[in-house]
Amino acid sequence: MRHQTDLLVFGQTGQVARELARRVPGAVFLGRDQADLSDPAACAAAIRGAAPAVVINAAAWTAVDRAETEEGAARVVNAAAPGAMAAECAARGIPFLHVSTDYVFDGSGSRPWRPDDPTGPLGAYGRGKLDGEAAVRGAGGCHAILRTSWVFSAHGANFVKTMLRLAETRDRLTVVADQIGGPTPAGDIAAALLAMAAQMQADPAKAGTYHFAGAPDVSWAGFAREIFAQAGRAVTVEDIPTSAYPTPARRPANSRLDCTSLTDTFGIPRPDWRAGLAGVLTDLGARR
Repeated sequence: MRHQTDLLVFGQTGQVARELARRVPGAVFLGRDQADLSDPAACAAAIRGAAPAVVINAAAWTAVDRAETEEGAARVVNAAAPGAMAAECAARGIPFLHVSTDYVFDGSGSRPWRPDDPTGPLGAYGRGKLDGEAAVRGAGGCHAILRTSWVFSAHGANFVKTMLRLAETRDRLTVVADQIGGPTPAGDIAAALLAMAAQMQADPAKAGTYHFAGAPDVSWAGFAREIFAQAGRAVTVEDIPTSAYPTPARRPANSRLDCTSLTDTFGIPRPDWRAGLAGVLTDLGARR
C-alpha cells in the first residue's frame, strides 16, 4: 500500500479491526454508523466513495447462538454484504480480503482442515459465512478469504476475558475439553492481513482461500489452564464434554486448521498463541 489512506477497513470496534487500527492508524475504518452491513448496497457505495487501493472486511455477525433464530439477518451481514463489497472491489480492480471461520466445516475427525477440504457447516452462523465465501469468490476479483478460529484480544468479548472475569469469583471452573482448535490472537490476524494485502497488490495471483490459526492446537480446557497460569490465578479447571454444556448452536469438535498454504504462499507462519496471550494479559493488566 502506497499510503495508509489507501486501506479501507469495514469494522471499527471488533477485535481484528481494533488491532488493524493499532498498526495502521491512518487507514479508513467504517463502523456501523458509516457502513451498515445489513445494507449491502451502502457497503458498495462506501467503497466507491473512499476509492481505496485495498479493502479488508473485518466486520461480521459473530453472535453464533443468536444466528440460529435470526438466520436471515445474519446471512445478510455475513454473506450479502461481503458479496457486495467483493463485487465493487472487482469492478475497481483492487484486492479484497475477507475474514472467515472454521465453522464452515463440520468438525469431524482429528486431521487439521485444509482450505480445499469439503465444507459442511453445523449451524446458521457457519452456513452464512460459507455463503459469504461463495459470494466473494463469485465476484470474480482479486480476493483472499482468511479462515481463522478462536479469536482473542484485549478488546470486546472473548474466551480470555470471560475466563478472567469468572476467576474473580470462582476458584474452580468446568470447561469443555473435547473441542480442539488453535486460539488466534487478533493482533496476529491483523498483521497477517496487512502482509497479505501488500503482497496481493504486487502479485494478484496469490488470491485464494487460506487458513490462519495459532499453534499449538489445544482444547478449551487447556486454553483456560494456560490463561490462569500466565495470569497467576489459582483456578482449578475440570474437563467436561460438550454434551455437558449445551448451546443453541452446535460447535465443531475439530477446529484444527492446516495453515501450510498461507506459509508457503505468503511466508506467514502460524503464531504461538501463548506468546500472544502474554501480550493480551499485559494489555489488560492481568499478568501476575
